[in-house]
Amino acid sequence: MTICGTTARTKTRSRIVPIALILFTLGGCSFAPKHVRPAAPVPPRFPGTNPGGATIAAIGWQAFFRDPELQRLIALALANNRDIRVAAARVLEARGAWRIQGAALYPQIDGAVAATRGRTLYNLPGSVATPVDVRSIGVQANAAWEIDFWGRLRNLRDAARWQYLATEEARRGVVTQLIAQVANGYLLEREYQERADLARRTISTREESLRIVRRRYEVGSGSKLDMTQAQALLGQARAALQALEQDQEVNRNALALLVGQPVTLTASDRRFAQITTYLQLPPGLPSDLLTNRPDIVAAERQLLAANANIGAARAAFFPNITLTAGGGIASTSLGDLFSSPTGVWSFAPSLTLPIFNAGRLRANLDVAEARKILAVAEYERAIQIAFRDVADALARRRQLSLQIETTRGVLDALTERARLATLRFDNGRSAYLEVLDAQRDLFDTQQLLVQLRRAEVASGVALYAALGGGFAAQPVFDSDAVATGRTPAP
Repeated sequence: MTICGTTARTKTRSRIVPIALILFTLGGCSFAPKHVRPAAPVPPRFPGTNPGGATIAAIGWQAFFRDPELQRLIALALANNRDIRVAAARVLEARGAWRIQGAALYPQIDGAVAATRGRTLYNLPGSVATPVDVRSIGVQANAAWEIDFWGRLRNLRDAARWQYLATEEARRGVVTQLIAQVANGYLLEREYQERADLARRTISTREESLRIVRRRYEVGSGSKLDMTQAQALLGQARAALQALEQDQEVNRNALALLVGQPVTLTASDRRFAQITTYLQLPPGLPSDLLTNRPDIVAAERQLLAANANIGAARAAFFPNITLTAGGGIASTSLGDLFSSPTGVWSFAPSLTLPIFNAGRLRANLDVAEARKILAVAEYERAIQIAFRDVADALARRRQLSLQIETTRGVLDALTERARLATLRFDNGRSAYLEVLDAQRDLFDTQQLLVQLRRAEVASGVALYAALGGGFAAQPVFDSDAVATGRTPAP
């Protein structure tokens, strides 16, 4: 139905406004399913733990990683890492999509200026057709508004909003993983440094041993076999140092990629026994794992978006009500447009009811429901992965502590064995091969103990990341600034 006229009708307009307000008020129903959080498909507690206790998930990364050098690296990574900028740009994209969907709930108003000029034939009965010039110019404002009576537009807006919030959680997950990766790279750097120092001290000791054995061979009190064995032992230590220096350089390149710029680390004589004190590890595990880990929160928000999409698909089966109106002025010449204009207006409400669409609406609903099933499965899988990550970190932490204690005992025994083997060789009671084996085993065990200590500290980092820690007091997120690299990410 269309209502048109050439003059303003105050009485008609006064009726339109309350009708529109009534329709806007009535448009409040929704067919979206009610959200019910699925039950967690994991045991109620982690293996080998007691319920309760403090949580490391609520500790900010600045408080958790208290090593000043590591804090500096993490801050640089948060400011320069490109993965964070990519994630921030995706947040901006999702936020824009949300605003686009929300705009559909409001009337859309456009202004138009139109001018026409042409010639037509004017023909009266019994007369010759006469050409007539036709000219017109007009200025008009047009408005269109879809009454969201069944909640279709609101559900589409809500779906976009949940997608945006899920994307924000994905960005937070990228930040958490980045912090953990930088921390692990830093720990590897310290491991290589400590192991290289051990190798250099071993090389110095073996160079002295080779000098003594060569001198004994030169004076005739030692064999050439002893000298070649000492040379082989020294060469093995040098090869180990070269391999460590290569791994250290590769690790620094990986750190540079994470940090976004070349990395320079100050030399440190701290060992992992001291580095462990720079990590804040209170006992216990959080009872709010589901509320803090980014991927689980994001999966639940994807489930909420799937519910909203179902509501929109269901609403599409019902009539669509649209109000269209326009008003303006028109004249046959530009000079008379504002001096003696003629008012024009139109009001065209319409109702569209789907009758036959070859099952398209039903298929859209089936797709939306299938995506909800998928979202539920993704949510449950995220919980299972989180549970496994925490359980693995706890298991590694327990076992590594035992392995370190055992290796310490082995190292003490091998240190004494090397001392006794050297005494026996010096007194001529054994061959140098016995010293060779003792020193090789001692060196390998020293290297292993450093690796185990680094792995123990890294298990704490893995536990921290698995629990979604790092955001106890994060600042307000400025996605525009982060996406363009103007400021550090929280």
